[in-house]
Amino acid sequence: MTDRLPFQKRLSIPVVAAPMFLISGPKLVIETCKHGVVGTFPALNQRSTEGFEQWLIEINEALDGYSQANGEPAAPYGVNLIVHRSNPRVQADLEMVVKHKVPLVITSLGAVSELVDAVHSYGGLVYHDVTNRRHAEKAAEAGVDGLICVAAGAGGHAGTLNPMPFIAEMRSFFDGTLLLSGCMSTGQDVATAMQLGADLAYLGTRFINVEESRADDGYRQMIIESKTSDIVYTAAVSGVPANFLRRSLESMGITKEMWASKAKVDFGKELDAAEAEAKAWKTLWSAGQGVATIDDVVPVKALIERLKSEMHDAIRRQSGLLETYA
Repeated sequence: MTDRLPFQKRLSIPVVAAPMFLISGPKLVIETCKHGVVGTFPALNQRSTEGFEQWLIEINEALDGYSQANGEPAAPYGVNLIVHRSNPRVQADLEMVVKHKVPLVITSLGAVSELVDAVHSYGGLVYHDVTNRRHAEKAAEAGVDGLICVAAGAGGHAGTLNPMPFIAEMRSFFDGTLLLSGCMSTGQDVATAMQLGADLAYLGTRFINVEESRADDGYRQMIIESKTSDIVYTAAVSGVPANFLRRSLESMGITKEMWASKAKVDFGKELDAAEAEAKAWKTLWSAGQGVATIDDVVPVKALIERLKSEMHDAIRRQSGLLETYA
C-alpha cells in the first residue's frame, strides 16, 4: 500500500477529514493534521483568492512549527478546488496552490490534465471526486493519483452506488489510491472501508460535530437528533443531487413535493463563486446517513483517539474469524 499512499507513515489512522463547504477552516485542518489525519478545506470557504492564500500561509506555518517542535512531520493537508467553468477563481486559486506547494489537491466537477500537471510539478498529489465509472475513467486519463468514491448516503454531493461493488469496480482498472466516502462515523466504519479495499476512509459529517469546525451550534444539534430517515437526497438546492438534513429543508420552505425539482448549477452567478454557493448552503444543512451514529460534539483530538480505538477493536474482532472459519 505504501506506493499508493506515500504519506502512510505520517497517519495515525487511514482517514481524510473531507473538505466541507462553509465548515472546514484552518483550525480544523491544523488539528486533524497534528493528530495524524489528513485535514482539508475548500478554497471557496474563503471569499477571495487573497484570503485563501492567507489561510495557506497560516496552515503551513502552524504545521511546520508543529513538525519542528515534535521532530516528526504532521499528516499532510489538502485543498478542494471546484474545476467547473462557472467557478471564476479556479485559475487564480490554482496559482496559490502551486506557489505554496499544497501537498494534496482534491478536485470536483471536472478532472483536468493541465491542473494535474501543475500540482505534479512540485510533487503534490491530486485526488478526484467520482460517483460512477465514467467519471472515474476520465479522471484516470487525466492522470490523477487517487479516486474518491462518493457512495450512496454520503453528505454533500453524493452518488447512488453501493460501496462494495463501487470500490471493487474502481480497483479493477485503477492502480492508484482509492478513498471511500459515505456514511462513515466510527472506527469500525474505517476498518470496514479497508476491508472493502479502500486505502483511505473519507469522513465528512463526523467532523462537523467537532469543536474546531465552523458549524453553527444548531447544525451540530440537528445532526445529533437525526437518523438515517432524516437525510434527503435532492437536486433542488443547487442542481446537483446532494444529501441534506430534512428539518433544515423544511425550515426553509422546501417541502417534500419540491424535493424532486432541479435547479441549474452555477457557482459564479453572483458576486463570486463562494457567495453564490453559500447563499444556498448556509441554512440548508448537508449531512450524510452517518448521522445515525453521531451523538456528541468533541475536540478533534478526542475524536481521532476514539476512531483509532474503535478501528483496532474492529480489526481484532475480524481477526478472530480466522480461527472460527479456519
